[in-house]
Amino acid sequence: MITNLLVANRGEIARRVFRTCRRLGIATTAVHSDPDADAPHVREADAAVRLPGAAPADTYLRGDLIVAAALAAGADAVHPGYGFLSENAEFAQAVLDAGLTWVGPPPAAIAAMGSKTAAKRLMAEADVPVLAALTEPTEADLPLLVKAAAGGGGRGMRVVRRLADLEAELEAARAEALSAFGDAEVFVERYLPAGRHVEVQLMADSHGTVWAVGDRDCSLQRRHQKVVEEAPAPGLAPEVRAALHAAAVDAARAIGYRGAGTAEFLLTEDGRFWFLEMNTRLQVEHPVTEAVTGLDLVALQLAVAEGEPLPGPAAPPTTGHAIEARLYAEDPAHGWRPATGTLHRLELDRSYEEFAPGELRLDSGIGAGDEITAHYDPMLAKVIAWAPTRAAAARRLALALARARVHGPATNRETLVRALRHPAFLDGRLHTGFLAEHAEDLAARGAAGTERAALAAALAAAAARRTPLPSGWRNLPSQPQLRRYRTVDGAELEVRYRHTRDGLHAESHPGVELVSATPEFVVLAENGLRRGYHLARHGDQVYVDTATGAVTLTALPRFPEPTVRTDPGALLAPMPGTVVRTTAAVGERVTAGQPLLVLEAMKMEHRITAPADGVLVELRAEPGRQVEVGALLAVVKTETDSTTDPTTDPTTDSETEDGPA
Repeated sequence: MITNLLVANRGEIARRVFRTCRRLGIATTAVHSDPDADAPHVREADAAVRLPGAAPADTYLRGDLIVAAALAAGADAVHPGYGFLSENAEFAQAVLDAGLTWVGPPPAAIAAMGSKTAAKRLMAEADVPVLAALTEPTEADLPLLVKAAAGGGGRGMRVVRRLADLEAELEAARAEALSAFGDAEVFVERYLPAGRHVEVQLMADSHGTVWAVGDRDCSLQRRHQKVVEEAPAPGLAPEVRAALHAAAVDAARAIGYRGAGTAEFLLTEDGRFWFLEMNTRLQVEHPVTEAVTGLDLVALQLAVAEGEPLPGPAAPPTTGHAIEARLYAEDPAHGWRPATGTLHRLELDRSYEEFAPGELRLDSGIGAGDEITAHYDPMLAKVIAWAPTRAAAARRLALALARARVHGPATNRETLVRALRHPAFLDGRLHTGFLAEHAEDLAARGAAGTERAALAAALAAAAARRTPLPSGWRNLPSQPQLRRYRTVDGAELEVRYRHTRDGLHAESHPGVELVSATPEFVVLAENGLRRGYHLARHGDQVYVDTATGAVTLTALPRFPEPTVRTDPGALLAPMPGTVVRTTAAVGERVTAGQPLLVLEAMKMEHRITAPADGVLVELRAEPGRQVEVGALLAVVKTETDSTTDPTTDPTTDSETEDGPA
């Protein structure tokens, strides 16, 4: 019987496991790095043990420290969560060797699935369909996908569309895989850009029962990482669904599996499918399965770890439909670049729950006032919606995201909302290239809505500055006031307004009437239609929330200020991170788009490339160096470089690129 559980993880998955433990009466122990000392998962645990340091390699990836922490805290069991050491067979064995209960599959099962190449061979022997690895690919095999044998989460993956690029991409994938997983083995297989990512949730006990707990579609991805997941997978023919479930169960039985796991498959339009890998842990997207089955998968994990049988020969049937969206601190307009900073607010509109309790769920590992750092994954939260039908679930989730108050660094919230409302998504036309195919639609922004938000921001600021009129004040026409804002896509907006006898009037927006204004809430009317705008300001960032969406603006000085010019060939760090490797040397002639160095931030690699043909004349980066946003990394001298005094000219934006990792 488990009495005290240590979760060898952080963030939302630690909080998720703790939630079930509280319900079951199990004491909880957290571990934390130095940056996480006051994180929500630490505050919620009954006890916490420090792992000195900040980098994952020094903290959450130190199995010896985690086992020692469990023993010191009096824990009798360890739950690995997902990521970090969750699929490390040596760590699982170390937990067992210490006399602790391991809440996961047997170490031998983890080891069997630990290498994708070995797993493919094992699954082929069990008659599970696999996509064969290519030893000598040809033009007929293009496009290709390079994958890390020991990896996951998109690390060490490269799409190759020309054979001439294969060797370079293999080398880059090996370097990333070695850095991320300590194993440089990679392999090549055919890339099916129109394929769907479909997976089957498994749960197995030690008494011979293996459940296929429904299926999920996880096709909406960026950087080969999932963004939107749903259960059940839409549009599957009954015979295809049954075959997927049978193949997943066969895979689990072939390795003597126990606990929660997921068999992942690539599915083509004609109903054919191939085994990709088995994740020997709980998945990030497990809440959608819980929503449609009514199960608590963490509670089942704990029961199985205690030796209990599953409560029946088969999993319960699914009811309704659930969709999960991962809210990331990242900028989709700039190659999904991770963002850092303070999260000032993260809150869902739950007003409808009076009528539909439990149909909207927020799983988050971060709260208001917490810092988003470059050390860890940029996921802020998972938002999950359930409804009787898929269309209703998509509508509910899209509105919940649109109305959410998310104040802090840039996020992918707008892209998620547009994806959930896109006709192709609603029609079930899903594939792993969905976000790239519809990138233009998903990036579009409503100019009118942004302009009205800027007007509301200006009028709220004006309301905050107004003071009672002095005695003897005469109502003479005032001079127009000007406020300037920048949108997230770089556009600059001007708002002009004037104080009159009747209040504030917007000269830049004729036809728009101010109904009321306070520093926190503005009501505007246009053509008889009223809209309310909620305002919050943190520094120069202004967050404008409405009933249908949100706009983030940067308040600018009334008049542009002279700025220091940056050399057009200078490459600046687009985010805080660590230099992983350099791929060019000073004095080398480079071509536009050629990778010069690689930064790692938030578990992703980002290539910094040459902005134009030229010579690399300066390189201020070496592997292991920590850099901050805006740090000078390199300078490429081109024939068109200007010799104008850099201290007086207007700023020229440095051109950097952080391509897919």
